[in-house]
Amino acid sequence: MMRSLFSGVSGLKSHQTRMDVIGNNIANVNTTGFKSSRTTFADTLSQTLTGASSPQENLGGTNPKQIGLGVGVASVDLLFTDGSVQSTGKNTDLCLSGNGLFVVKQGSQTYYTRDGAFAFDADGNYVLPSSGLYVQGWMAKDGVLASNGAITNITIPSGKSMAAKATEKVTYTGNINAAAPTILSMTQVDNTVTPAQTTTTSTAKASYTAEAKKPVTIKMSDGNSVTQTSGTYTVGYSNPVTTTVKFYDELGNAHNVPLYFTKTATSSTAGNTWTVSVLPDISKNSTTITEADGSTTTVTMASTALQFSTEGKLLSGSSSPSLTLTNGAGPWTSAGSTSGTGTGTGTGGTGTGTGLGSSTGVDVSTISFDTLTQYSGSSTVNGTADGNAAGTLSSVSVDSSGIITGTYTNGVRQKEAQVAVAQFTNASGLTKTGNSLYQESNNSGTANVKTASDLGCTITPSALEMSNVDVANEFSDMIITQRGFQSNSKIITVGDEMLETLINMKR
Repeated sequence: MMRSLFSGVSGLKSHQTRMDVIGNNIANVNTTGFKSSRTTFADTLSQTLTGASSPQENLGGTNPKQIGLGVGVASVDLLFTDGSVQSTGKNTDLCLSGNGLFVVKQGSQTYYTRDGAFAFDADGNYVLPSSGLYVQGWMAKDGVLASNGAITNITIPSGKSMAAKATEKVTYTGNINAAAPTILSMTQVDNTVTPAQTTTTSTAKASYTAEAKKPVTIKMSDGNSVTQTSGTYTVGYSNPVTTTVKFYDELGNAHNVPLYFTKTATSSTAGNTWTVSVLPDISKNSTTITEADGSTTTVTMASTALQFSTEGKLLSGSSSPSLTLTNGAGPWTSAGSTSGTGTGTGTGGTGTGTGLGSSTGVDVSTISFDTLTQYSGSSTVNGTADGNAAGTLSSVSVDSSGIITGTYTNGVRQKEAQVAVAQFTNASGLTKTGNSLYQESNNSGTANVKTASDLGCTITPSALEMSNVDVANEFSDMIITQRGFQSNSKIITVGDEMLETLINMKR
């Protein structure tokens, strides 16, 4: 029998396999996250008619005479290049770019996929809805994520509630104007007597309390004058910078607490001193605020001195203020603590006060001034507090590192979970199991499960990865494969004619 017949048959089979791969690629041209494959050929075993001979003294060497026995499929390679990003507008869809796969699970079986068409089921499980497999990742605890533990199912129930949390820390940031003018002198007119009496003072630290019938005209160090009908003012002090911080008690009730910053001492060598108090009159440690429902709350806090260096940095100091809120529901009291950071010259001052506690016990709350600066310019000092009212989950969003953030009806945004990403040394060696799923094989390596940013991958939310099939390239390969198949069929046809001629010799 002619060897060419078998070579032709092997060529037909190999090109048929290649056409099967091309057909599968084109069939999945719109499959989410699909990775195309390619077929490579290699010649098979060759029959040696004569071996090679080495050169002799009077004769050169000869090459071996070998006849190939056909072609075989060398490999079917999975091409793990990225597909294009297709925006969907659905906030639970994820598109993964880079060398990685999402991790999904069914019972004890772990699978990997590039299909990020995820959704939440009736129980709040983050799943691949086409198969119901659970998306794997790390769950946050009270908004804190730890991605160094074992991965688990991501579950975020619809209507998840957030408990009220009492304020534990208030942080002040920004700048206090070092060049804030101070009071040089004051004149008060007493209109409660006839005739009206006028009193003028320029004595350091002298104080006047302004009233409607006892207005106080204040002359400032910048040359300006202003008349006040309320408040207490002291020579040598600045007008107070007013701030308001929203505190929450353990029931989630909000209390807008005012704090005032007053420059109470100036020095070109030791730096300025500012005093923080609950009233413009730093000699008083208590005030009453009116709540939205008409009730009143008493705020009590000892005045706190903040010493700044000549370079405008906050110096360390010592004081132990405490802030107490008392209303119809009971008192919230917090013991004070102190701290301060910075370098410079000078003495005294503090970087830390205290804040809100609860009616069931004493909760330490810190008012931190550590990042405050004191440079010439506008006063931008602002305080922000933690704590929150009760709320219900209203929506979720995902960022480029796979962190799922929940937005609650109380305005709080909190981390809920983070999607895990697996990376393989040889992703092309994974075994396809259908439904756009893969599993580890003997040649894929083991999964390295980390966050997307740790592995250099990028997640695009509200988008899906399109198939990476190049239709133009597939059609070109289709033509080449067709011609190869036809050529091999001609080998069989001609070989058959040659055998027929051989048989006819007997006739």
